[in-house]
Amino acid sequence: QFEVYKKILKKKSEKIKITIIHPAVLDEYLPLGVNLEDFEAVVWTGSLLNIYDDSKSIIKQIDLAKELLKRKNKIFGSCWGLPVLVTAAGGKVRKNPNGLEAILAKNIKLCDDGINHAMYKNKQSSFNAFCWHYDEAETLPKDSLILASNEKSKYQSISFNFNQSTIWAVQYHPEFNPKWMAGLIEQRKEILLEHNIYKNLSDLEKEKKLFENQNSLGSQTTSLYDDVLNEKIHSLEITNWLKINN
Repeated sequence: QFEVYKKILKKKSEKIKITIIHPAVLDEYLPLGVNLEDFEAVVWTGSLLNIYDDSKSIIKQIDLAKELLKRKNKIFGSCWGLPVLVTAAGGKVRKNPNGLEAILAKNIKLCDDGINHAMYKNKQSSFNAFCWHYDEAETLPKDSLILASNEKSKYQSISFNFNQSTIWAVQYHPEFNPKWMAGLIEQRKEILLEHNIYKNLSDLEKEKKLFENQNSLGSQTTSLYDDVLNEKIHSLEITNWLKINN
């Protein structure tokens, strides 16, 4: 997932310098001669982990987030990034009682705070987004703004300040692209059917092929999926975050 993120960040800002670290895997995750004060901004990517499992790799990431929040940082979190940052700032995360939300988070609606937030400049007030998550925030850090919600997840996006840090976090994946999602559908086919994300295998294969062949779709089909097929639209939250941090 980090390579997908790196690619889209580079596409949006050629001058950006990116250092990728793996705190879940490595104890010494910073490159030699680099420290946390050297970063101007931080992006926290997705993961297969669940924050409440409390494993060593999870605890290490929460500890890193706490250290980042002690400094003056601009942080953007996607999917897994939201529960890590929420937990580090004193909130709580649970398994979503509404179940798995996967492939498309549908009918996400901007709240009043979201309509006027810089994250959603030029974004439609209702949209779909690529996603894959079992969890949701249960309680938010103090003075958090709820920016967007849908029927599946009350907190599809939030923002909050902590010490000198500014955090934007979304439960979905603005960085993902259709071909990546087509591969995910194929890889996790059985899970998707088990959780009734698709009614049957035929519906699953139909949407997978749509994502695989986005450049050969008719205009009518394209318009129905414009929120996720059009990179400028589905990644607008990242674009807006980069603009305010340049």
